[in-house]
Amino acid sequence: MTSRPPTAPKPRADRLRALRNILAMETANGFADRAVSGGLDGFLRTLLGDADADPAIRWLADHGMLSVGYGELDATMRERWARETERLLATSGEAPEPAPRRAPRAQAPPPAPTIDAPVLRLKSVTRAHVAKLAKMGVETVRDLVFLFPNRHLDYSQRRTVAQVRPGEDQTIVVSLWEARQVKMGRGGRLSVTEAVVGDETGNLRVVWFGQPWLTQTLLRAMAKASQSGKGNAQLVLSGRVVVFNGRTQMESPEWEPLDDPDAADLVHTGRLVPVYPSTEGLPARTMRRIVREALDTASVDGSLRIEDTLPDALRERLGLIALSEAVAQAHYPDSIETKETARVRLAFDELLVLQLAVAAKRGNGQRKAKGIPLAPMPEPVRAFLGSLPFALTKGQETALAEAMDDIATAERPMSRLLQGDVGAGKTVVALALLLTAVAAGHQGALMAPTEVLAEQHFMNLRLMLAGLEEPSQGAAWFSVRLPGHDGPITIALLTGSTRAAARRELRQRIADGELDILVGTHALIQQEVELPNLALAVVDEQHRFGVLQRAALRGKGGAGDRPDPHLLLMSATPIPRTLALTVYGDLDISTIPELPAGRKAIQTRFVPAARAEDAERFLVEQANAGRQSFVVCPLIDESEAVLARAATVEYDRLRETTLAGLSVGLLHGRLPLAEKQAVMDRFRAGELDVLVTTPVIEVGIDVPNATVMLIEGADRFGLAQLHQLRGRVGRGEHQSYCLLLSEAVSEDAKERLAVLVGTNDGFAIAEADLRLRGPGDFFGTRQSGLPSLRMATLDDRDLLATARDEARTLLAADPGLSAHPQLAEAVAHYATAVTDDVA
Repeated sequence: MTSRPPTAPKPRADRLRALRNILAMETANGFADRAVSGGLDGFLRTLLGDADADPAIRWLADHGMLSVGYGELDATMRERWARETERLLATSGEAPEPAPRRAPRAQAPPPAPTIDAPVLRLKSVTRAHVAKLAKMGVETVRDLVFLFPNRHLDYSQRRTVAQVRPGEDQTIVVSLWEARQVKMGRGGRLSVTEAVVGDETGNLRVVWFGQPWLTQTLLRAMAKASQSGKGNAQLVLSGRVVVFNGRTQMESPEWEPLDDPDAADLVHTGRLVPVYPSTEGLPARTMRRIVREALDTASVDGSLRIEDTLPDALRERLGLIALSEAVAQAHYPDSIETKETARVRLAFDELLVLQLAVAAKRGNGQRKAKGIPLAPMPEPVRAFLGSLPFALTKGQETALAEAMDDIATAERPMSRLLQGDVGAGKTVVALALLLTAVAAGHQGALMAPTEVLAEQHFMNLRLMLAGLEEPSQGAAWFSVRLPGHDGPITIALLTGSTRAAARRELRQRIADGELDILVGTHALIQQEVELPNLALAVVDEQHRFGVLQRAALRGKGGAGDRPDPHLLLMSATPIPRTLALTVYGDLDISTIPELPAGRKAIQTRFVPAARAEDAERFLVEQANAGRQSFVVCPLIDESEAVLARAATVEYDRLRETTLAGLSVGLLHGRLPLAEKQAVMDRFRAGELDVLVTTPVIEVGIDVPNATVMLIEGADRFGLAQLHQLRGRVGRGEHQSYCLLLSEAVSEDAKERLAVLVGTNDGFAIAEADLRLRGPGDFFGTRQSGLPSLRMATLDDRDLLATARDEARTLLAADPGLSAHPQLAEAVAHYATAVTDDVA
């Protein structure tokens, strides 16, 4: 039998052409590893065997492109490999081989990336990753180093197979005995990788769903281990063990091949495993791999090397670990204890830099700006306070005295935050200060974030000044006379809906010096509105305004060389102390802690939808007893038009059914201002038993005889808004009630409503709201200037106080931080995230 002659090797061009065709097919198939039967790795191993005989193939081998383990890569990494292979093929120049006498010039390896290099310099980052990382604010290696995990999975509990317990996360080190792909589900459409693993104590079934490529990866690992003479492939698996059909198995665990059972450099398993912020197209394993490479890039001899921002003396005095150690432990902690130690160090850095930024900015503002001195407690203000049907609480008196001290000096303009619970009487304090500015011959402005709130403030000021009004007045303006002030004091309303003719009239009255206090929305900061004599700007619900809007209002009076007007910020929602010191560290803070005397705690109850009629009958009982009630319609949509329609439908239904025979009124944001005022006047006078309304009444309504607040669809409202609405009742001598009516309630909504049922304390509610929603959602918008605190938490009160003290000490000794360049750089970088209320 004649033997077949040896097959001549394919010409070089054929092998490279085949590789190019394979790359094209992989690209067309989404890099699914289907271009070559059995997987591309087999073809690459064949090429690798020919590397010594072919310079072009050797070129690829020298760059590691033929031993990449294509089947183990995800689609994005396969794409990166394919593009790099195509580039190298293009530069290999399929020209004739160079003459033997001339060796090819060695390619100098690219310099290793530095910590400030762009992320694309990392081997694990593709161009597709760059855009996704940029969405997360990550552009450099340093950004990745400081991209701390949201949480850690505790895979540190290493057990034997015999020790695994169902329902727990645990880690096992095992031999891989068998791996295969099976089909499950209807028609066998679900591909499942099934493996049998074991140790000296027993065997365990492991399944991975939706990862069909993993079967080949495990089979290759088994073959490699067998060829090397090491016996079975070793794996470390971390995940949850379950019982399925009576058998214990591990489902879709994280896994890593393991050469050393005692290895400490595991990334996905066998330790506290980080879970990073991510986005679509960047799965958890990919993010861990990318961040780990960034950490390795910033390391020297296996240890992270980052220049410390804190002076050694300060760090040692406070018992804080080095920054490099803190960053390393924040990513891959040795234990729960070292993780918390790292967090404390990093949280202190955040709070210190923030406090340095606000303290330095406040110092700059004080050095640059001059205030307008206003005589405190002039006669018109004393007359106004004397005309009120109640006495100020001690908290109101203290807050007013603190603000009066601020505005009495020309050294700097006032920058004060006034906060208090619902019904604490913040508006009375604000009006007294506005009248102080007018008594000194200046103007005042009150800006609210929405037209509805601006109108409520305007009507509330009118109510507080009732009995002092001049006969001549309009729907959007009125005048009062106060002893000690020559001439009338005129207050007007200006919003985006103010008609052009009325707007022109207001501008003329301002120019003629006839308008003293202007209430409005963002319309107040339009260029066409001039307030040349502005001495005090009051901003209500300040967190809903942007930094530029607040600065523009203050700029109405501080243009040119004129002194800046005083600024009073009012918070309708109590702000937890931790957040107040963090976000408003550059402001003085006045708090009105108590409500007026004689008020009874409001009883709050959750009412399921099935008992809605019982709640409505309770309104009838209250009306028969001479009391009044609010019915607030569900927050279906932010659109005033949608809200108005919903309120109108509910108004008609109640009048025709449960509340037939009662006097029922309707109030919503689409009504003209004059009609709103007329409805509220009728309700205050007791002519209406029930007022059906949208949430327009959440601020500024004071009807002592109103004892019931029925909120329909309560689960649709936020906790702070529910507390605001509840605060519209409980202002008189009678017991008041808040009924939270809701249908299907999510777990989040149940927790929210339970907080409201459990307490009437606005500050406790604010703390709970902050914990439930986080600082960003608590303030509603990023334009508030809320800083990004990644490691500090609301419980770091002592740490915050320490950071504030250390910031003051540092700035007292080194105002420009010239002796602390690392801190100065950190402050400059962070300053853009700090509330800019004194800019």
